[in-house]
Amino acid sequence: METDDPYLWLEDLDGADAARWVRDRNAETVAALTNGEGFAALRAELRRVLDADDRIPYPGWRGDHLYYNLWTDAAHPRGIWRRTTLGQYRRAEPEWDVLLDLDALAAEEGENWVWSGATVLRPGYGRCLVRLSRGGGDAVVVREFDLDRRVFVEDGFTLPEAKSDVGWIDADHVYVATDFGPGSLTSSGYPRVVKRWRRGTPLAEAEIVHEGHADDVAVWASHDPTPGFERDFVGRRLDFFRSERHLLTATGERIPIAVPEDAEWDVHREWLLVRPRSPWAVGGATHPAGALLATRFDAFLAGGREMTVLFRPDDRTALSGHFWTRNRLILATLVDVRSRLEVLTPDGEGWRREPLPGVPEFDHSEVVDTDPDNDDAYLLASEGFLQPATLRLGQVGGAVETLRRAPASFDADGLAVRQFFAASADGTRVPYFVVGDPDAPAAPTLLTGYGGFEIPLTPHYSGVIGRGWLARGGTYVVANIRGGGEYGPGWHRAVLRENRPRAYEDFAAVAADLVTRGITTPELLGVEGGSNGGLLTGVMLTRHPTLFGAVVAHVPVLDMRRYHRMLAGASWMAEYGDPDVPADWEFLRGYSPYHNVDGDRAYPPVLLVTSTRDDRVHPGHARKMAARLREHGHDVSYYENVEGGHGAAANNEQRAFVWALTLEFLWRKLAGRPHQPLPRQVSPVDALSGP
Repeated sequence: METDDPYLWLEDLDGADAARWVRDRNAETVAALTNGEGFAALRAELRRVLDADDRIPYPGWRGDHLYYNLWTDAAHPRGIWRRTTLGQYRRAEPEWDVLLDLDALAAEEGENWVWSGATVLRPGYGRCLVRLSRGGGDAVVVREFDLDRRVFVEDGFTLPEAKSDVGWIDADHVYVATDFGPGSLTSSGYPRVVKRWRRGTPLAEAEIVHEGHADDVAVWASHDPTPGFERDFVGRRLDFFRSERHLLTATGERIPIAVPEDAEWDVHREWLLVRPRSPWAVGGATHPAGALLATRFDAFLAGGREMTVLFRPDDRTALSGHFWTRNRLILATLVDVRSRLEVLTPDGEGWRREPLPGVPEFDHSEVVDTDPDNDDAYLLASEGFLQPATLRLGQVGGAVETLRRAPASFDADGLAVRQFFAASADGTRVPYFVVGDPDAPAAPTLLTGYGGFEIPLTPHYSGVIGRGWLARGGTYVVANIRGGGEYGPGWHRAVLRENRPRAYEDFAAVAADLVTRGITTPELLGVEGGSNGGLLTGVMLTRHPTLFGAVVAHVPVLDMRRYHRMLAGASWMAEYGDPDVPADWEFLRGYSPYHNVDGDRAYPPVLLVTSTRDDRVHPGHARKMAARLREHGHDVSYYENVEGGHGAAANNEQRAFVWALTLEFLWRKLAGRPHQPLPRQVSPVDALSGP
């Protein structure tokens, strides 16, 4: 069946013919969309938003009472990794201790380094393992870094480029899962073997501690250094949602942690938390999918099954996350996609509940970080579609202070946020948010969604959407369709495998409801989505073309026949199905955008955006879709960034360009004219950026 694909050659990342094809398509798209003052002004506005000096420098805690931050701006496009004290962070202009300058490092080494994170040694905090990506892909180079001397450690722990998983055991040992050579990777391209590596010895001599099978997603190992609770864990990810996990003893014995394979679990000090994805009968009770259960870890290993229910979902409420402090547990829930937070305290008799202090009533709030090694502090960010973020520092049972307020990036006067519910084809109630002028006639409207992997879309403040779309009179819509995590595991499970079309029916229902309510018209309605959301918009193009005036897909999955053979695609088969199984291919074939392009049907214009360096979703998806659409005479624009990984951009300059291209395309196709420069708006961003 694969030999029937006439565009298979476009999957060759480094092939001369494919590279020439990409250059030609890029040149066509850039020439068509970037001409004129409107695009240049839009791109400059978005760059100012992304680089604004008064953005919140979101911190992360590492356990040493310091505030770590990666900062990018016009002078530091790749970023500087830095840290400061709480006292300094409270100041309008803190004094930062710069640990690593990525721009200087890239220039010195002649590499296009993109920051991918760092893991700090606990306790001690003097060393870390820095992850650097070439161009923004998932594959990284790992290097040990001395935080006190601010230099890479000569002859320290280093790994060449690979999709590695590395974590500290102690100052002289790490767990490492990486590409050890032939046979060491799974079919998804992730490590199949994890080893214990001792400082000063060759990686080849590291001791194997756990192995998986070729058809697993990956294996892993981790060490918990909490004083008095030191322990090690190993496990296999069987597919995207199921795992096998063990406690690893000092003698090498693997003790199974007998929670359901599809459950999420977490161990903190004496506690084990379990969130099943399907109903779990245990200890004489059956707990629903999406509940959160607590028990003492040692008692559970010994066979005890007495569970305390910390959260039970209902038709409107789902658990979106939980966060340990030293002695407390913060629960984050969604009620019709609106955030609620509370704190639970084990008190010997049970778990005492109270609202989390400092949470505003109407904004969406998320826990940025906690410090479970040391105290009950938490960082809380609150924002909304029209409300810039506020960062607060709280202490459970104590004071809450505002550390930072983000400036407004656009004028929100006259705009409002409304929530509606559409009825899907099977009658399911599907929520969506509408942002814009509620009194305006039908306007160019940008609808976005995702609907997969139990990932919710929640209210957020976007200066890019605000300046590039809302401020120009556009309406912005976020659809919370099934497949996401807005209503817990059941909302996700409803569209797995052969039931996937329900997600697309949900999205089409939202589009139709927008028209029924007079918010927009099909000719004025554009749709955008990325990754699995790109699959969503690809299906809208081929299944529901009359509902939309323009379609954009970023780093999309589009070829459902070969997705599992490209890069990390095999890890998604639990979500979509296995195309090599005839029964699965039958339902995948029914909606695969690449296989449903019709030359006799009118399609709205489409823009496909991807990255050569995306090593998660292969750019071949977008390349081949563009080629097939062109073959059938459809209006298709294509842009492939050479960097950027799965985000399609490696820095703010590239992000501004990609989003300016996207919004310019949509505005031209929907409004029938190019973007026009905005009149000057009174905002801190403008004040800082000058005339």
